[in-house]
Amino acid sequence: MLRITVAGADVDLHPSGAAYLPAHQSLLIADAHFGKAVSFRKLGVPVPSGTTSENLDVLSSLLESTQARRIVFLGDFLHAKRSHAPGTLDNIAQWRERHRDIALTLVRGNHDDRAGDPPASLAFDVVDEPLMLGPFALCHHPQPVAGAYVMAGHWHPCISVTGRAFERLRLACFWFGDDSGALPAHAVGVLPAFGSFTGMHRIEPRAGDRIFPVAGDVVRAIPALPLG
Repeated sequence: MLRITVAGADVDLHPSGAAYLPAHQSLLIADAHFGKAVSFRKLGVPVPSGTTSENLDVLSSLLESTQARRIVFLGDFLHAKRSHAPGTLDNIAQWRERHRDIALTLVRGNHDDRAGDPPASLAFDVVDEPLMLGPFALCHHPQPVAGAYVMAGHWHPCISVTGRAFERLRLACFWFGDDSGALPAHAVGVLPAFGSFTGMHRIEPRAGDRIFPVAGDVVRAIPALPLG
């Protein structure tokens, strides 16, 4: 993990796209989109299988390495109503049974409106945005919240990089707006999508933004654009 400071608080960035808040023993996960692959297969689209199990294994590994006591999903836990497939929900239920001591919170996102809340048996605390936690407003949509620094998802951010052979590569990234208070509208951080089958959206950084691309199993820092 790469440790940075946001709004005066330590934040650990993980190559999976998760962010860990040590002061609150909380993992932030944006856009897991569990069940997206099965939703596509039901529509006749050939897509990879096993993505739910892979993502759940990563979550288990994160819990072990951080000793987190809580996971906050920043929206889009399930992809669609078709995601309520028995195989998908069974995998999640088995994972939940192994981690019954972990508090789970879902801040509803746009896909959750369509997919519905997780089954009651999973024992989620489901809330609307924003959820306040220390200096942070935990949201799905990246939009300012007065008096807080927003941590959100929704955009699946990535940047494009060009190699020496002129090849172009897209890398998922953490995108943090200015946290100095000089530009309140920019006090928003966006996490990359956690799900392994979620897609990405190229961003246009602004002056003062900090970008942390994920390259394989490493999170790297690149220089912030200078303020004008």
